[in-house]
Amino acid sequence: MAQSDAEHFCTIFDSNFLPLGMTMAATLRRHCPQAVLWVICLDDAVHQQLGALDLPGVRPIALREVETDALRAVKPLRSRAEYSWTLTPFACAAVFAREPNAPRATYLDADLAFFDSPLLLIDEMVDAGRDVLITDHAFAPEYAQGVKHGRFCVQFMTFNHTDAAGAVMHRWQQQVLDWCYARLEDGRFGDQAYLNTWPDDYPHTVHVLEQTHRTLAPWNVSHIAETRGRLDPVIYHFHGLRFVTATRVRLYSGYRINAEARKLYDRYLDDLRQSVTRLAQAGIATGRIPLPTGLRHRAERFVQRLRGLEAFATVRPESQ
Repeated sequence: MAQSDAEHFCTIFDSNFLPLGMTMAATLRRHCPQAVLWVICLDDAVHQQLGALDLPGVRPIALREVETDALRAVKPLRSRAEYSWTLTPFACAAVFAREPNAPRATYLDADLAFFDSPLLLIDEMVDAGRDVLITDHAFAPEYAQGVKHGRFCVQFMTFNHTDAAGAVMHRWQQQVLDWCYARLEDGRFGDQAYLNTWPDDYPHTVHVLEQTHRTLAPWNVSHIAETRGRLDPVIYHFHGLRFVTATRVRLYSGYRINAEARKLYDRYLDDLRQSVTRLAQAGIATGRIPLPTGLRHRAERFVQRLRGLEAFATVRPESQ
């Protein structure tokens, strides 16, 4: 594939998210064969693992190659999650630094999966004549309170390699260096509440995706299935999906997922199983994030399951 034909994407994750990141990469390439996915590796382990796996179209970047003095200065002040959010505004810039001729780059959360071509979303920005694409959370009415954490979701964001997009990106970088924490404070939350003002601040640069029914997540999928009568996503954000043991996966927590929406999870599990199989063949352990322990947390999880707001599945390598 000629470099000029490549469509550039970037993401950020650590070794615990490797199975999810692999699955995102596989589904991306399935629907966009020209995709090149740059991965900023939050730890040395995942950098080595991706190097050994040599996945098609995946290009790992060591964290030290991205970190600036300003980033290193705030790193000790933030949790691992908060620091990953701090890095997000620098991700597309890392692509442009390595591919100066890339016309654009799209940031992706590692827990996405693709069910259609990302160009269906990017082309809407192109047709609108804008340089930055952002996506609305599009909360269902029952989850509307989520907007307090930001109207827009940092899950799929495209930046053209232009001065106009660069100005938006640079301001965002400065903002997260100044403040990026997992709490609500003065209208800020992490990296994403900063996006709230972008449509007004950059009316000729930023495009808000209109196809909200094609960017699905636990907070809107059941509502859209019920109101539209069908689902045809480009992306699904598997928010909250975690390996909690080597083979046990929490699919979601805190949301009600109806039968039509659950089909997306079944399709994802098939792809996730292929990723786990590939890891097993390479002798790489499946990363996991254990659930919180303690009486209060166990009680909360029991109530979630009782109300149908939490679900688990088993994912083993295909040879087992």
